[in-house]
Amino acid sequence: MPAPRDFHCRDRRLVLADNAPHLVGILNVTDDSFFDGGHHNSLPAAVSHARLLVAQGATVIDVGGQSTRPGYVEVGPDEEIRRVVPVIRELVRHTAAPISIDTYHAAVADAALSAGAHIVNDVHGLQRDPLMAAVIAKHNAAAILMHNDPTLRDSPADVIASIKTFLTRSLSIATAAGIDPTRIILDPGIGFGKTQPQNLNILARLSELHSLGHPLLLGVSRKSVISHVLDLPPEDRLEGTLALTALAVSQGVQFHRVHDVEPNARAARMSAAVRLP
Repeated sequence: MPAPRDFHCRDRRLVLADNAPHLVGILNVTDDSFFDGGHHNSLPAAVSHARLLVAQGATVIDVGGQSTRPGYVEVGPDEEIRRVVPVIRELVRHTAAPISIDTYHAAVADAALSAGAHIVNDVHGLQRDPLMAAVIAKHNAAAILMHNDPTLRDSPADVIASIKTFLTRSLSIATAAGIDPTRIILDPGIGFGKTQPQNLNILARLSELHSLGHPLLLGVSRKSVISHVLDLPPEDRLEGTLALTALAVSQGVQFHRVHDVEPNARAARMSAAVRLP
């Protein structure tokens, strides 16, 4: 089993070890996110919920001011900044956990990092906004780079091979911009531009993505990939989420982006305890 190593997020750090999965707590300060829209979009509510997530075991807080649910309406960078920057400023004061900004706009990332955020979670893997990589490099921040290629839905190509090709391109963009390669996490993008069979295929083969040489993050919390199997609304998809978290831990995935931190932390710890080296 590989020795633990430090993962630096600007002035904060996380320890990566196979037996200690990280829970990334979701904090949406939006009106229209598919599960928790409107629940935390005041500053006191957002800070209170973030502190609860950390108390339950979150080691990263992922702040989002733009929903990316199916059929979402883009709010624009100025509104996104208005939503997230005051929250990030407060969270940096109230928690030692690294703060991630979930955005695909370089202007939002720049404002969030200037406010004290430590990680940029880009659902387009640096391949939408041409300024994003430079912003991350300027702040010496960490980055989560997600696969997001809608052409994959209609492609006969092997889904894991396609994800590797896309993320290799993202890594090349990061390298060219000067992003520290030891500060990059990769996300296969479950539910983004993929069919249900493709999503399930990825989940069964997550371990194959370790060949890219970076920590992996999985974001499946209460998503429709669970509904397609269990035929349940978002509020009833916790058990499905826990099953997928445990499956991902068994395949060596280090980061798990979830709404419900405490039960997912327990499922992750149990799966890690029985994982073979």
